[in-house]
Amino acid sequence: MGIYEIYFSPTGGTKKTADILTSGLGNSITAHDITKDNKNNLTLTKDDIAVIAVPSFGGRVPVTAIKRISKIKGNGASAVLLCVYGNRDYEDTLAELYDTVKANGFNVVAAVAAVAEHSIVRQIAANRPDKIDKKQLVEFSKKISNKISSGKIYEFYIPGNRPYKKYSNMPMVPKPTRTCTKCGICSKECPVHAIDKNNPHNVNSKLCISCMRCISVCPNNSRKINPIMLFMAKILLSRACSKRKECELFI
Repeated sequence: MGIYEIYFSPTGGTKKTADILTSGLGNSITAHDITKDNKNNLTLTKDDIAVIAVPSFGGRVPVTAIKRISKIKGNGASAVLLCVYGNRDYEDTLAELYDTVKANGFNVVAAVAAVAEHSIVRQIAANRPDKIDKKQLVEFSKKISNKISSGKIYEFYIPGNRPYKKYSNMPMVPKPTRTCTKCGICSKECPVHAIDKNNPHNVNSKLCISCMRCISVCPNNSRKINPIMLFMAKILLSRACSKRKECELFI
């Protein structure tokens, strides 16, 4: 039996949450990062367990993540679904992820919606997952292990709508400031190759998914969002994200 942690995590929050959940399932874990373009298709067996983790972008799974997850063959493996969101709402993310992995031959045994620091407005859900989240996730992983060990894989409720809500994401394209040294890290790390490797000032706005990875990996903190757009995002999200939301667990 193998335990796989499969994640799409542009700014690290999804991976951090997945690490906590997966650690409770066993010691020998194989990480499979699909954030960067991974051309190696992964094939699992019915004895394997996979934690499949994605962020929620506007209440949906990022299109890039769906395409890469669709290349993974489950062959009857047990899947634990994890969607991570910035304390607003995850809406149809779990439902879309569930449909995708089921179509690829996984048996879904549990699902989690967890909160992590918002990828754009970093003050929202700052420092999450925290100690409370960690305790919930570790305890829930034990329940997942018991369910898998029992061999009783039954259907359970996962929230979401079908058809899914229309995909929409904040159209924010980070740009370099004058402190940019053109080191090329942002271009190399961009999940969709939207940044020109020869000139990081050139960004293909049609490819950019506003994942903020370029900001998080820049060693000089040289990439920024337009301050006016960032201020507007703070205003729009302040009311919806003012109250702390807890992990939602489904099994």
